[in-house]
Amino acid sequence: MRTNFSSRLRWASSVAAIAAAVTAASMLSAVSASASTTAGRSIGPGTRFFVPLPPNGAPQQVAALLKAHDLKDAALITKMETTPSSVWFTSGTPAQVKQKVQLTMAEAAVERAVPVLVAYDIPGRDCAQFSAGGALNLADYEAWISGFASGIGNRKAVVILEPDALGLLPSNCGLPASTFPFTDADRLAELQYAVNALEADPGTSVYLDATHSGWLAVPDIAKRLLAAGVQQAQGFFLNVSNYQQDPNLTDYGTWISDCIAMVTNPSNFAYGHPEFCASQYFPATASDFSTWGLTTQWYADNMGSSVATTHFVIDTSRNGDGPNNMSAYAAAPYNQPASVIGTLVSGSWCNPPASGLGLRPTANTGVPLLDAYLWVKTPGESDGQCDAAGGVRAWDYTAYTQPGWPTDAASQAQFDPLWGIVDPIAGAWFPQEALQLAQDANPSLG
Repeated sequence: MRTNFSSRLRWASSVAAIAAAVTAASMLSAVSASASTTAGRSIGPGTRFFVPLPPNGAPQQVAALLKAHDLKDAALITKMETTPSSVWFTSGTPAQVKQKVQLTMAEAAVERAVPVLVAYDIPGRDCAQFSAGGALNLADYEAWISGFASGIGNRKAVVILEPDALGLLPSNCGLPASTFPFTDADRLAELQYAVNALEADPGTSVYLDATHSGWLAVPDIAKRLLAAGVQQAQGFFLNVSNYQQDPNLTDYGTWISDCIAMVTNPSNFAYGHPEFCASQYFPATASDFSTWGLTTQWYADNMGSSVATTHFVIDTSRNGDGPNNMSAYAAAPYNQPASVIGTLVSGSWCNPPASGLGLRPTANTGVPLLDAYLWVKTPGESDGQCDAAGGVRAWDYTAYTQPGWPTDAASQAQFDPLWGIVDPIAGAWFPQEALQLAQDANPSLG
């Protein structure tokens, strides 16, 4: 939840208290360096990304650290919160979202910066899981998006359009129509409408969901992107709220763009057939990055006259240390069985420990099709309760427990043994995770 301008003043006071630890140069990390750019890019050289107000919980954590005389960690959280990040819009009437977007645009104008706005109100959002919610139907969503677009006006903005919307199509949710009455056809129509409404302003750069390098295969996501209208958008985004590493994501994004070029070129053998495209799963082996050159070579051999033009951005807000393979919990003192480790790996997207901030936002990527590294997921905000009841945790409490941990099945189902607490709800501030992200940042925040 965003705070008001008086909160901005209180936050500024907290920053001033540790000004000796956080230099003016770090406060201005929003300014991105120049980068060579392809014609038509909306995120150009010298782009300065917007620094929004800190989430509720961040100033309070800084104040608590200062009270404990922990200046080093207070400085780290402050540096994290004075780095550009996105602003999420997740609910409200069309009039309300318009007003909220307008406020963000006005704040960004004061900073002379480009805001990164996340539209997250698609019907059937998150398969009714931790981040469930969204508009009720297609008509309501179209009205909401129209309000969102109207709020941007004629100013420059980056829009991250509906994280997980293509990775989790309604048909992927496996839920009965009686309780989950959403269809893939509606989902694609919603996204097509949103792309057209938002891209009507030439200052708005719209990016669609393309999951990440450890999820959908290139042919599958390329097909979904084309159906959702990616050719009318600026491109697609990768790794939102996830932890995949930048080299893997760069290859994956490049292959998606290559595949789109091939299947839309009438002279290419793959025209109209994204299933012909190579991926991270073949000829490469997904788990062995040293083999990924095989897929890169496949595209070099098969592009023909096709030219990749679809751009992408990468969320680096939490991928500094890469994904957690959970192997530490198989060893002493935890001694968790293979079945538990398997469940933990499947749920490793949800508040995993041993994670750090990644590259700071910049348009200077050095990769022609990669428009920017961005912090899309707000660092320090919880992914959800990440418990056994939600299917992302498992634990053998007979092999390892601690005093104060729950002993009954009902309480254990709501508990996160990786953190030793009940995690905050999705979107709430998670101080333990926030501090670890800042401490383990790669590159360092120090």
